[in-house]
Amino acid sequence: MPIKLFVNLPVKDLKKSIDFFTALGFEFDPRFTDDTATCMIVGADSFVMLLVEERFKDFTKKDISVATTHTEVILALSADSREGVDELVNRAMAAGAQPSNEPMDMDGMHGWSFQDLDGHLWEVIWMDPNALER
Repeated sequence: MPIKLFVNLPVKDLKKSIDFFTALGFEFDPRFTDDTATCMIVGADSFVMLLVEERFKDFTKKDISVATTHTEVILALSADSREGVDELVNRAMAAGAQPSNEPMDMDGMHGWSFQDLDGHLWEVIWMDPNALER
């Protein structure tokens, strides 16, 4: 049985977060969406649950990290091409994201990153399939 991945992220304003990620091309599962949460579809078996902070607190006894000043996780997405990396990050910036790291090029890999509206770090990467075979 394939394992499905659900990443849970706290957000301050659910509507703004939905608008932001919609501008990046993501869709949401209405079955798991209400005033406190939504399920962003990343892939066939991977999802990001965006939960308003009060709802997020229902799942943990720990304090919520302040993503604008502390890093707990870096979420990485793959792109189909170098241009796809740049396109997604540029769309994120146009939708209100903040820059994270400058674009990087390593042997056979291109990546760039941004911070979403709540400061969560997102990295977008492309790996040249020919370089992987070397």
